[in-house]
Amino acid sequence: MPLDADTWNDRYLRRDMGWDKGRCAPPIARLLAEGLLPASAHVAIVGAGRGFEAIEASRFFQHVTAIDFAPEAVKAMHEAKTATGLAFTPLLADVLTLHQTHPGAFDAIVEHTCYCAIDPSQRDAYVTAVSGALKPGGLLLGLFYNHGRRGGPPFDTTEADVRSRFVDFTFERFVKARDSFPGRVGEEWEFVLRRKG
Repeated sequence: MPLDADTWNDRYLRRDMGWDKGRCAPPIARLLAEGLLPASAHVAIVGAGRGFEAIEASRFFQHVTAIDFAPEAVKAMHEAKTATGLAFTPLLADVLTLHQTHPGAFDAIVEHTCYCAIDPSQRDAYVTAVSGALKPGGLLLGLFYNHGRRGGPPFDTTEADVRSRFVDFTFERFVKARDSFPGRVGEEWEFVLRRKG
Protein backbone atom coordinates (compact mmCIF):
# COMPACT_ATOMS: atom_id res chain seq x y z
CA MET A 1 0.00 0.00 0.00
CA PRO A 2 1.50 3.37 -0.99
CA LEU A 3 1.85 5.78 1.91
CA ASP A 4 1.73 9.01 -0.04
CA ALA A 5 -0.38 12.13 0.44
CA ASP A 6 -3.07 10.93 -1.98
CA THR A 7 -3.55 7.69 -0.06
CA TRP A 8 -3.95 9.46 3.28
CA ASN A 9 -6.13 12.16 1.74
CA ASP A 10 -8.43 9.45 0.39
CA ARG A 11 -8.75 8.01 3.89
CA TYR A 12 -9.96 11.39 5.17
CA LEU A 13 -12.44 11.63 2.29
CA ARG A 14 -13.77 8.14 3.11
CA ARG A 15 -13.75 8.91 6.86
CA ASP A 16 -11.47 5.86 7.31
CA MET A 17 -9.62 7.33 10.29
CA GLY A 18 -9.38 4.72 13.01
CA TRP A 19 -6.53 6.64 14.63
CA ASP A 20 -8.69 9.76 15.05
CA LYS A 21 -10.40 9.85 18.47
CA GLY A 22 -11.95 13.29 18.08
CA ARG A 23 -9.77 14.96 20.70
CA CYS A 24 -6.17 15.36 21.81
CA ALA A 25 -4.59 12.20 23.20
CA PRO A 26 -4.64 12.47 27.02
CA PRO A 27 -0.90 11.85 27.50
CA ILE A 28 -0.08 14.60 25.01
CA ALA A 29 -2.50 17.01 26.67
CA ARG A 30 -0.73 16.27 29.95
CA LEU A 31 2.74 16.74 28.41
CA LEU A 32 1.74 20.08 26.90
CA ALA A 33 0.48 21.26 30.30
CA GLU A 34 3.66 20.27 32.16
CA GLY A 35 5.48 23.55 31.57
CA LEU A 36 8.35 21.99 29.64
CA LEU A 37 8.47 25.09 27.39
CA PRO A 38 7.71 28.80 27.74
CA ALA A 39 4.51 30.21 26.25
CA SER A 40 6.62 31.98 23.60
CA ALA A 41 7.96 28.66 22.22
CA HIS A 42 7.55 27.85 18.54
CA VAL A 43 5.89 24.43 18.47
CA ALA A 44 5.19 22.16 15.49
CA ILE A 45 2.69 19.31 15.42
CA VAL A 46 3.72 16.75 12.78
CA GLY A 47 1.17 14.57 11.02
CA ALA A 48 -1.38 16.83 12.68
CA GLY A 49 -4.49 15.30 11.13
CA ARG A 50 -7.62 17.27 12.01
CA GLY A 51 -5.67 19.36 14.49
CA PHE A 52 -6.65 18.15 17.95
CA GLU A 53 -3.09 18.32 19.30
CA ALA A 54 -2.67 21.73 17.64
CA ILE A 55 -5.81 23.01 19.35
CA GLU A 56 -4.52 21.79 22.71
CA ALA A 57 -1.03 23.20 22.13
CA SER A 58 -2.55 26.58 21.24
CA ARG A 59 -3.95 26.83 24.75
CA PHE A 60 -0.36 26.97 26.08
CA PHE A 61 1.83 28.35 23.28
CA GLN A 62 1.66 31.48 21.14
CA HIS A 63 3.25 30.00 18.01
CA VAL A 64 1.88 26.62 16.87
CA THR A 65 2.29 25.20 13.36
CA ALA A 66 0.20 22.12 12.51
CA ILE A 67 1.65 20.15 9.60
CA ASP A 68 0.06 17.50 7.41
CA PHE A 69 0.42 16.53 3.76
CA ALA A 70 -3.21 15.47 3.25
CA PRO A 71 -5.23 18.44 1.92
CA GLU A 72 -8.42 17.21 3.61
CA ALA A 73 -6.65 17.16 6.97
CA VAL A 74 -5.41 20.72 6.48
CA LYS A 75 -8.90 21.80 5.40
CA ALA A 76 -10.29 20.30 8.62
CA MET A 77 -7.64 22.17 10.63
CA HIS A 78 -8.66 25.48 9.05
CA GLU A 79 -12.26 24.73 10.00
CA ALA A 80 -11.22 23.84 13.56
CA LYS A 81 -9.18 27.03 13.82
CA THR A 82 -12.20 29.09 12.79
CA ALA A 83 -14.54 27.21 15.13
CA THR A 84 -12.29 27.48 18.18
CA GLY A 85 -10.86 30.94 17.55
CA LEU A 86 -7.43 29.63 18.55
CA ALA A 87 -4.33 30.96 16.83
CA PHE A 88 -2.43 28.13 15.18
CA THR A 89 -1.13 27.84 11.64
CA PRO A 90 -2.26 24.87 9.51
CA LEU A 91 0.43 24.00 6.96
CA LEU A 92 0.21 21.68 3.96
CA ALA A 93 3.68 20.13 3.85
CA ASP A 94 5.58 16.85 3.93
CA VAL A 95 7.07 16.22 7.37
CA LEU A 96 10.05 14.52 5.75
CA THR A 97 11.19 17.82 4.21
CA LEU A 98 10.94 19.97 7.37
CA HIS A 99 14.71 20.20 7.79
CA GLN A 100 14.83 21.84 4.35
CA THR A 101 11.77 24.09 4.57
CA HIS A 102 12.06 25.03 8.27
CA PRO A 103 15.69 24.52 9.35
CA GLY A 104 16.13 25.11 13.07
CA ALA A 105 12.72 26.77 13.26
CA PHE A 106 11.10 25.04 16.23
CA ASP A 107 11.65 24.89 19.97
CA ALA A 108 9.58 21.70 20.10
CA ILE A 109 7.97 19.15 17.81
CA VAL A 110 4.99 17.11 18.98
CA GLU A 111 4.65 13.59 17.58
CA HIS A 112 1.50 11.46 17.67
CA THR A 113 0.78 8.67 15.15
CA CYS A 114 3.10 10.18 12.53
CA TYR A 115 6.22 8.05 13.01
CA CYS A 116 4.13 4.85 13.09
CA ALA A 117 2.26 5.89 9.92
CA ILE A 118 5.30 6.19 7.66
CA ASP A 119 6.99 3.18 6.12
CA PRO A 120 9.82 1.95 8.37
CA SER A 121 12.21 2.44 5.46
CA GLN A 122 11.60 6.20 5.85
CA ARG A 123 12.21 6.39 9.58
CA ASP A 124 15.78 7.63 9.23
CA ALA A 125 14.48 10.38 6.92
CA TYR A 126 11.94 11.30 9.61
CA VAL A 127 14.68 11.55 12.24
CA THR A 128 16.78 13.74 9.93
CA ALA A 129 13.77 15.97 9.25
CA VAL A 130 12.69 16.54 12.86
CA SER A 131 16.26 16.90 14.10
CA GLY A 132 17.02 19.47 11.43
CA ALA A 133 13.81 21.43 12.07
CA LEU A 134 14.54 21.72 15.81
CA LYS A 135 16.74 24.34 17.38
CA PRO A 136 19.73 22.92 19.30
CA GLY A 137 18.33 21.87 22.67
CA GLY A 138 14.81 21.68 21.22
CA LEU A 139 12.36 19.00 22.36
CA LEU A 140 10.71 16.16 20.50
CA LEU A 141 7.84 14.93 22.62
CA GLY A 142 4.70 12.86 22.38
CA LEU A 143 3.77 9.23 21.81
CA PHE A 144 5.19 6.35 19.78
CA TYR A 145 2.82 3.45 19.05
CA ASN A 146 4.14 0.09 20.34
CA HIS A 147 1.30 -2.31 19.51
CA GLY A 148 3.52 -5.34 18.80
CA ARG A 149 1.70 -6.40 15.63
CA ARG A 150 3.18 -7.14 12.22
CA GLY A 151 2.54 -4.97 9.20
CA GLY A 152 0.98 -1.56 9.07
CA PRO A 153 0.28 1.23 9.02
CA PRO A 154 0.39 1.76 11.90
CA PHE A 155 3.81 0.14 12.11
CA ASP A 156 5.10 -1.03 15.47
CA THR A 157 7.63 1.13 17.28
CA THR A 158 9.97 -0.64 19.67
CA GLU A 159 12.25 0.96 22.21
CA ALA A 160 15.27 -0.55 20.44
CA ASP A 161 14.19 1.03 17.15
CA VAL A 162 13.82 4.48 18.71
CA ARG A 163 17.08 4.34 20.66
CA SER A 164 19.03 3.17 17.62
CA ARG A 165 17.73 5.97 15.39
CA PHE A 166 17.45 9.02 17.66
CA VAL A 167 21.14 9.12 18.52
CA ASP A 168 21.30 12.92 18.20
CA PHE A 169 18.86 13.24 21.11
CA THR A 170 19.13 12.90 24.87
CA PHE A 171 16.35 10.72 26.28
CA GLU A 172 14.82 12.68 29.17
CA ARG A 173 11.74 10.46 29.39
CA PHE A 174 10.81 7.17 27.75
CA VAL A 175 8.05 5.28 29.58
CA LYS A 176 4.74 3.60 28.83
CA ALA A 177 1.98 6.20 29.01
CA ARG A 178 -0.35 5.68 31.96
CA ASP A 179 -3.39 7.53 30.59
CA SER A 180 -3.75 6.47 26.95
CA PHE A 181 -7.07 6.21 25.16
CA PRO A 182 -8.94 2.95 25.94
CA GLY A 183 -7.60 0.24 23.67
CA ARG A 184 -4.12 1.78 23.61
CA VAL A 185 -3.19 1.41 27.27
CA GLY A 186 0.24 -0.21 27.52
CA GLU A 187 0.87 0.31 23.80
CA GLU A 188 2.24 3.85 23.76
CA TRP A 189 5.70 5.13 24.61
CA GLU A 190 5.49 8.55 26.23
CA PHE A 191 8.70 10.39 25.51
CA VAL A 192 10.60 13.64 25.85
CA LEU A 193 13.78 13.75 23.77
CA ARG A 194 16.11 16.75 23.63
CA ARG A 195 18.16 17.51 20.54
CA LYS A 196 21.84 17.59 21.34
CA GLY A 197 24.02 20.55 20.44
